[in-house]
Amino acid sequence: MRPIIAPSLLASDFANLQSEVEMLNNSQADWLHIDIMDGRFVPNISFGFPVMEAVKRFSKKPMDVHLMIVEPEKYIEQFREAGADYISVHVEACTHLHRTLQQIKATGAKAGIAVNPHTSARLLEDVITDADLVCIMSVNPGFGGQKFIDNTYRKIEGIKDLIIQRNSQALIEVDGGVNLQNAPLLLEKGADALVAGSFVFSSANPTQTIANLKSAK
Repeated sequence: MRPIIAPSLLASDFANLQSEVEMLNNSQADWLHIDIMDGRFVPNISFGFPVMEAVKRFSKKPMDVHLMIVEPEKYIEQFREAGADYISVHVEACTHLHRTLQQIKATGAKAGIAVNPHTSARLLEDVITDADLVCIMSVNPGFGGQKFIDNTYRKIEGIKDLIIQRNSQALIEVDGGVNLQNAPLLLEKGADALVAGSFVFSSANPTQTIANLKSAK
């Protein structure tokens, strides 16, 4: 199966956001990945609801929303109303993770769990069957353009084994430092979806770069 490609709008040209979204509409991208940062869970601030709503007006692709925020449960319904199709919350930010996943599903969105590089896959054992997506951070969250962390390969294998053991339907998404050099091994280890920001938007031909990632094997 060909991978799901989710370009991250965090690396796009914000001054020309409509044209960037339209470029993605006309590409082989499957999802639009949107990073929400609050300046508390991560040391950066990004999009808010008005920008998400604007993107939704132009986007023809599902919106994959990654919440890098504290107390995400306070905003789930609002993100869904702003257009989120997938909503991923960090295990490190959720005191009641199971409840938050059920809250996401109650809105009609797909529920995702995001895990930081230092977080063990074992923490997902009791909730893996409640997740539609596991977003593995292959860089430290908060900034684009970081170097890929090699331990990600081992973590993918661990989460893939857990998914199989528990008969979960969750997809595995890898976020951070993805490129054509590491994409084939990420897919071989069990990744289903690849998030790429700087690698796509800083390339000479983003549409072709997306196509190349889509064909990675």
